[in-house]
Amino acid sequence: MAVFKRELSALSFRAFLALLQVISYASLLSCQKIETEMLLSSGAMSLERHSEDYCAMYDICGERSDGKVLNCPYGSPSVKPDELLSAKIQSLCPTISGNICCTETQFETLRAQVQQAIPFLVGCPACLRNFLNLFCELSCSPNQSLFINVTSVTEIDGNMAVDAIDFFVTDIFGERLYDSCKDVKFGTMNTRAIDFIGAGAKSYREWFSFIGEKADLGFPGSPYAISFKSNVPESSGMVLMNISSYSCGDTSLGCSCGDCPASPFCSDAEPPPPHQMDTCSISIGSLEVTCLELSLGILYIVLISAFFGWSSHCGRRENRRPAPIRKPLLDSINDGESSSVLQKDKESRRKMQERVPAESNMVQFSSVQGYISSFYRSYGLWIARNATLVLCSSLAIVLLLCLGLLRFEVETRPEKLWVGPGSKAAEEKQFFDSHLAPFYRIEQLILATVPDVEGGQQPSIVTDKNIQLLFELQQKVDGIHVNFSGKMVSLADICLKPMGNDCATQSILQYYKMDPDNYNMYGGVMHAEYCFQHYTSADTCLSAFKAPLDPSTALGGFSGNNYIEASAFVVTYPVNNAVDDSTNENKMALAWEKAFIQLAKEELLPSAKSNNLTLSFSSESSIEEELKRESTADVLTIVVSYLVMFAYISVTLGDPSSSSTFYISSKVLLGLAGVLIVMLSVLGSVGFFSAIGIKSTLIIMEVIPFLVLAVGVDNMCILVHAVKRQPSDMSLEDRISSALVEVGPSITLASLSEVLAFAVGAFIPMPACRVFSMFAALAILLDFLLQVTAFVALIVFDFTRAENNRVDCLPCIKINSPEASDEVSHQRNPGLLVRYMKDIHARILGHWAVKIFVVAVFVALSLASIALCPRIEAGLEQQIVLPQDSYLQGYFNNVSEYLRVGPPLYFVVKDYNFSSESSHTDKLCSISHCDANSLLNEISRASSTPESSYIAKPAASWLDDFLVWLSPEAFGCCRKFINGTYCPPDDQPPCCSPDEGPCGLGGVCEDCTTCFLRSDLKNGRPSTQQFREKLPWFLKALPSADCAKGGHGAYTSSVDLNGYESGVIHASEFRTFHTPLNKQGDYVNSMRAAREFSSRVSSSLKMDIFPYSVFYIFFEQYLDIWRVALMNIAIALGAIFVVFLVVTSSLWSSVIMLVVLAMIVVDLMGVMALLNIQLNAVSVVNLVMSIGIAVEFCVHIIQAFLVCPGDRSQRMQGALITMGASVFRSITSKCTWHWFLLAFCMGLSFYLYC
Repeated sequence: MAVFKRELSALSFRAFLALLQVISYASLLSCQKIETEMLLSSGAMSLERHSEDYCAMYDICGERSDGKVLNCPYGSPSVKPDELLSAKIQSLCPTISGNICCTETQFETLRAQVQQAIPFLVGCPACLRNFLNLFCELSCSPNQSLFINVTSVTEIDGNMAVDAIDFFVTDIFGERLYDSCKDVKFGTMNTRAIDFIGAGAKSYREWFSFIGEKADLGFPGSPYAISFKSNVPESSGMVLMNISSYSCGDTSLGCSCGDCPASPFCSDAEPPPPHQMDTCSISIGSLEVTCLELSLGILYIVLISAFFGWSSHCGRRENRRPAPIRKPLLDSINDGESSSVLQKDKESRRKMQERVPAESNMVQFSSVQGYISSFYRSYGLWIARNATLVLCSSLAIVLLLCLGLLRFEVETRPEKLWVGPGSKAAEEKQFFDSHLAPFYRIEQLILATVPDVEGGQQPSIVTDKNIQLLFELQQKVDGIHVNFSGKMVSLADICLKPMGNDCATQSILQYYKMDPDNYNMYGGVMHAEYCFQHYTSADTCLSAFKAPLDPSTALGGFSGNNYIEASAFVVTYPVNNAVDDSTNENKMALAWEKAFIQLAKEELLPSAKSNNLTLSFSSESSIEEELKRESTADVLTIVVSYLVMFAYISVTLGDPSSSSTFYISSKVLLGLAGVLIVMLSVLGSVGFFSAIGIKSTLIIMEVIPFLVLAVGVDNMCILVHAVKRQPSDMSLEDRISSALVEVGPSITLASLSEVLAFAVGAFIPMPACRVFSMFAALAILLDFLLQVTAFVALIVFDFTRAENNRVDCLPCIKINSPEASDEVSHQRNPGLLVRYMKDIHARILGHWAVKIFVVAVFVALSLASIALCPRIEAGLEQQIVLPQDSYLQGYFNNVSEYLRVGPPLYFVVKDYNFSSESSHTDKLCSISHCDANSLLNEISRASSTPESSYIAKPAASWLDDFLVWLSPEAFGCCRKFINGTYCPPDDQPPCCSPDEGPCGLGGVCEDCTTCFLRSDLKNGRPSTQQFREKLPWFLKALPSADCAKGGHGAYTSSVDLNGYESGVIHASEFRTFHTPLNKQGDYVNSMRAAREFSSRVSSSLKMDIFPYSVFYIFFEQYLDIWRVALMNIAIALGAIFVVFLVVTSSLWSSVIMLVVLAMIVVDLMGVMALLNIQLNAVSVVNLVMSIGIAVEFCVHIIQAFLVCPGDRSQRMQGALITMGASVFRSITSKCTWHWFLLAFCMGLSFYLYC
């Protein structure tokens, strides 16, 4: 499970409370009473007290008030035990034979205490043996007086007892003991055993210092001081204890590679080197450039040089001969008719045509272009005569599609937006949730201090006042009661309770058992500071749910282990989750979460602010709820932007010459109708897909209305201005027909290209992109159809109105004014923008040097953008998709700033064959006799390089703990009654009742025996039948001091027992943690590293293993977002190229179109890199959308170029004159409109991607 589950697993570490008592009992075991004066005297008695077969301590002479016993400080000769006691001692202390310095009762006490240490260390036999040897020599060695010296005594009930001793040990033994144990894992806590039995000691001296520290009353540890020394006093007769010690790499007591990475057996299994990106660079003097940048620079020089040479050659060649005059397609179709602008040059062109061969006078256009133009000529005449029928029928069809809006729904579930049903992450999540357990719901509070005004440093939050405030906030959270189906639901009804009736809340208040009455009783803030260092060992630091609480999960904003410097309290409420969202369990949680967020806003936040603190908060449903709000937050912006565009279009289409006739020449009604047509096309598309059950998305709601409006504005401007360019002496029907012949093919070509560009995106697996492409393709298609039907019909009505001098918006009113009639006739004269294009823009662009300069600049921009593209990061910050005023904005910022724990990481194993014939067990486990390259050993090895593996700790292994739990050496764990049923440890019911005081030996469990003898296991492994029978026992066994390896709570949901009777466990997981992930790139890289690791290990072990973390399903898209982006762009460009080539039959024009569109996309990606805009589904959609908008500009210009007469320069000028003004108006409207959106949009996604 997650962070909490790690703590929960650690419940077993209550064993450590008694583990340190091994130290005291071992030191108390042997002494015969002698006179205190002889003990403390020196001189003659010295040799006698420090000699072979002599005890420094024997028997027990007293007991502290906390129950810990004290040894007698009297030396005596060693004692020869009877055969039974000797055999018992040999089983635990094989180095001790013959005489001993302990009684049978003391040995049994020692045995009972060391059994609590065995589960920690039994996975590494060498470490366990060295550890036991230390305490066996201290307790029962016959030569005890040679290396132990009593230095202080105390009086207990009239008896003298030991208060301090010196223990002389060689450095070699201390180093070997530490080296053999320093890397031993304790999987339940995802950490090293030395962190608990040695307080994280970094050397044997630190470990010995921790062991020898005298414990205060009521605290675990030695009842008297033990001073470990490596030098004996001269003439003392004492020697250093130097019993045999073992290296963890010793083959006879071999440890696993996870517990002993330095073993020669593991030397060939080093962790893979960190994956490094190619950093090819070249230094040029003091300047260092990447190979890509240098290559692009060289390419630019080559391209510009080649272009310059080609242009010079072509220019000289054209100067030597007259330019060929090409007759435009428009002339061949219009039977000699031409626009008013080009008609002025008719005589000069006719004279030039007489001087060139006849075959060059005609341009051979494709049959497709000819057919389209012929169709529009006939269609224009028909629609002008039947405008009412066309308008009504077209609108009726679209309104029929809009009926689907009755089934309109917005998809806000992130897993349905970004991950396809066939994706790997979705399949893995479904497998994990159905076979193991869904990840629990998270509700969280982050209470932080405010930085100082002067220094900017954040003060520590660990103060008396702040902890008291946290208790107040907690009481308010506990007081939340929500009515759900007649039942009052509180946190206690929905929270995770792994070990009893207490919620597993992760909070510093757990050090006070979540009870404010315990605060002063435990010592206030000093107790919390004590628990930061002793949370695993002090009973008073255990949480209310009976597990240790790692302070790194409840504190934030600290460095290293300096918890006292923490600047934030992190309170996490794990809540039960269900696979099916429709269950009552999840519905109750949702109801409580809404009340929790409301409480946080209305009461908790003001309380924090009044205490000069900041508070951020979140619930499991917060993101989804805020996404819903975001989907409607910008509705007003969309409506207002449409109104702005309506006003702009009305003025632009009217092109009035004077204010006196504005009411006649304006196009307000036509502009309004055009905007309504665009809206209907969007609604029709959404209605159609809603009718067939496809939900809309946030991207669709925010992007498609503006995309279609952008396209619609172009077509409206082009159509209206094409009609206005026609000669005034033509009838309206002929003008409509000629205008459609002039611009209809380009509008058709552009719209068809856009539709195909978006339609092919429907094959992209990412749902957000796929659904967007489908909605956009249909919306643009409907917009095109409405533009050439309904809008053309509206143009007929509007021009008829104007020619009849009827008032715009009030056509029933007719003005009989000669001035108005003249104004109507003048409105077809070239406007200011047309004159600018003809007299200034086209002439400047016609110069050879200007052409070279323009090409050089834009090629340079494109190549520079290519060089910037590798800087674009994949990802989508959560803050971007949320409203700017969302409370989650501050929460996500605080998560990145304060949290010091990474997300949980599970390695899931499919079809684990635990039968005796299979080698799967050794391929997975990490205790002794496991394979060096086993899964758990590889995880442990990877955790040693967290900067590249993103794995923070060794994995918690149910398999390792189960095998240790089964082991006869862990004689307090797997036990059975005489009738063969499970017998719990002696400190658990029914062996011991909490109401009966301290637990002791005997009672109903005195006849319990270990489940197996060593001879019952083969190489320490259970048989198939033994494994099958005892696994359920293990998973139900409660951890306690006598057996820390119980699996209940820690591993309850780690194994799928369905069908395991066949010898195969279909699903099991091994839990660890990612390193703290603060950026989107960290999440993506950690997922990639985990998958690469699993793929490598799966291939090596020939087993099916995959990594799983709760965030993978949301970030999988970024693993191949570049591929998705390039595929979308390539498909869109390819579709446009094919359509343009088929329609025009002009390869060069098609190539130019493709290159220009590609340059536009590349330039946009360069801007993304400069503005640090990430690559994600939203930006991919925007890039594709930019192609659709850009094709509008390019197609009209290129089509006009193809149909214009003259040489290349003349055709370029003609294209700018006829189409440049309309395109420029459209660009101006889009820029103005986008800046307007940026000023008022609520979502950051709108702001960045608009």
